[in-house]
Order: sequence, then C-alpha cells, then structure tokens
Amino acid sequence: MATLVVELTDLYKSYREGKRTRRVLAGTDLRLEQGEFVLLVGRSGSGKSTLLNLISGIDQPDKGKVVVDGADLTGQSEHDRTLFRRRRISFVYQFFNLVPHLSVWENVMLPLELEGRLSSTLLARGQQLLASVGLADRADSYPDRLSGGEQQRVAIARSLVSDPVILLADEPTGNLDEESGRQILDLINRLVREAGHTVLMVTHGREAEPYADRILTLCDGRIGIA
Repeated sequence: MATLVVELTDLYKSYREGKRTRRVLAGTDLRLEQGEFVLLVGRSGSGKSTLLNLISGIDQPDKGKVVVDGADLTGQSEHDRTLFRRRRISFVYQFFNLVPHLSVWENVMLPLELEGRLSSTLLARGQQLLASVGLADRADSYPDRLSGGEQQRVAIARSLVSDPVILLADEPTGNLDEESGRQILDLINRLVREAGHTVLMVTHGREAEPYADRILTLCDGRIGIA
C-alpha cells in the first residue's frame, strides 16, 4: 500500500484586492503518494503558487485541512510550521534564489547549516549531490560565475540535501532557454526517482508533461485531471 505524503481536504483560500475579495481555491482536494511525480498545470493567476504555499505551511487556508507526512499543518503555529518546512519540505523556484556571497558548496549546504545538522553523513550527501548535478568542480565558485542552468543545478542540489519528504517546484524552467530547461527536467526526474521523493511541479506550459506520473489541472479553484 502506497504511503500518503500530502492530503489536502476541502481547501478554500481568498485574498483581498482593494475593496474586492478574490477567491483562489474553492473546495480543493489533493492526494500525493510517496515517489509520485505530479504536474499541476493552469493559467497564470489560477492559484498554483498559492497551493504550494499552503502545502508548505507558508500560508494558511481560510477553510480545510493540510496534512503533510502525517502532520496537520493547519493545527500548528507559524513557528512549528516553519520548523517542519525546513526539515521535510524543499523548493525549486523559477528564480534560483542563491545567496550571492556564498560559494556553490555553501549554498548547497545552507539548509543544513541553518539547522545545525552538518554531520559527516550529510556532508558526504552534499558532495554526492553536487557531483550528481555535474558541478563538483565548481564547489568554490560563486553564483555570478555560473550560467542560469548551472545556478538551477545548484538550487536542485540544495533542495535535496536535507532529504525532504516532498519537493515543490514552481516553474523551475521558466527562466531558462529550451535546452537548459530540458536538462533541468531530466536532472530533477533522475534524482527524485533515485531517491524516491515525491514531487509536485506547477507550470503553465507543457514541457514537463513527459516526466509526470499524473497531470492535474487547476481551474476555477478546483483540481481536475488533465
């Protein structure tokens, strides 16, 4: 029986825009199992990034339940959600979000540094990931010396170094050319399949569809099957 990693139940989320209220999610349900690569597509503004923020505990729903790795995030304080996110959830964004004054190696290890978890085992994991993304020889370089594709490779290694229960990818190829984007998707797919991670990737394009186990749509606040 597959392990359920994410369970979203009857989620509602609205935002105030001036004098108006805009409903983004309206009774959204989602189940993600361990090891799944799930693609969520939808037009810009449909609520895809909002959904990622709710899964990660960055934001809270107006109504409904968010359970990740057995933990009900809707029942936790902001402090506890932050600690949970650092330990169990990772992100890859369209913009690489590397720290410019840190080297490639320091950027990769930053999540563990923040948690004080720099054991010999995790140091070895960082070295292995850097080699897996093809940048072992650039460990001492700084982000401004790397191409966009190389910076995204560093971001991927950083996102996986803490062995997350789920990787949330928000338009990870949106800032890359077509060939670099394909290489990044190949890399994410290979690394997460090897490690058995769950992936939820959101995009408004179709380039990631060949990699997905399931393709879902987000429209009018609800998730459907593509």
